[in-house]
Amino acid sequence: MCIFAHVKDLINQIFSIETKEQFEKAALKVFKHQAKNCSVYHEYISHLRIKPEEISSSDHIPYLPISFFKSHNVLSSTEETEITFSSSGTTGMSQSRHLVTDVKVYEQSFNRAFEQFYGNPEQTCFLALLPSYLERDGSSLIYMVDALLKQSRHKDSGYFLHNHDDLFKKLKELQASGQKTILIGVTYALLDFVEQHKITFPELVVMETGGMKGKRKEMVREELHEILKNGFGVSAIHSEYGMTELLSQAYSYGNGIFNCPPWMKINLRDTNDPLSLIANNKTGGINVIDLANVNSCSFIATQDLGRVFKDGSFEVLGRFDNADIRGCNLLIG
Repeated sequence: MCIFAHVKDLINQIFSIETKEQFEKAALKVFKHQAKNCSVYHEYISHLRIKPEEISSSDHIPYLPISFFKSHNVLSSTEETEITFSSSGTTGMSQSRHLVTDVKVYEQSFNRAFEQFYGNPEQTCFLALLPSYLERDGSSLIYMVDALLKQSRHKDSGYFLHNHDDLFKKLKELQASGQKTILIGVTYALLDFVEQHKITFPELVVMETGGMKGKRKEMVREELHEILKNGFGVSAIHSEYGMTELLSQAYSYGNGIFNCPPWMKINLRDTNDPLSLIANNKTGGINVIDLANVNSCSFIATQDLGRVFKDGSFEVLGRFDNADIRGCNLLIG
């Protein structure tokens, strides 16, 4: 089988996963493919003296440190790059770059995941309060939100930059009409909004994407969500866990507890021994398996700290000391 047919077969398998057994089988196939075809990952594995052919469980797959996306082209494909997603970073920091050779894989990933967690986007009105993302190029979040806005059949779906009065008026109209509405916002902009306006809209889904972007002091999640719940009159604040280096997102319906789509999984590593995984309910470094990253690297050691629960859900507790503050980093909690 030629490599292109092999990858196409892998993609079909990834997005057909329904069971843990299917995930395990697909993860091992993707690992063998990337250990051979991703030069950066291949070299990293070689330095660890790990032989890919001896890996028979996803628990033993090595994770590539996320910093490699800043210093190397992380690719498992020889195809031309269709789009490059980049992190926002801050002045003077190097940016992470995710070279995507098949953007349709990303589209399939976020469309399937969003429908799984929130239903058909056609029936939803999307309001996006993402000024810092809109004001730069290369945001994977904006690419996703653009697609959701196009799929929405509601005439009022759209972006709001700093025009909070218009957003408040629109929310009141949508509430009065009983329209299913999702407000996706960067954290500092949502806080700016509720300082100026207060609304009681219990049916509204408010989804914060994390990050103060240097605009405000970082806050613990509980305090932030309490302010937003009071400001919007909702019982919970939803969240998205995603980053430049991933083509999949996990979602939280509230309380900072995230769930993954079937082709994504979180494991934890020992903070003192990064090559060792630790048991559930303990705090450790977040390792992500994102099989949608089939053309880059699916096994990534992030700089986030978290806890995984027995059912596979997880929470983000903060970041490693001295870790770069990335554009999509979640709140310190």
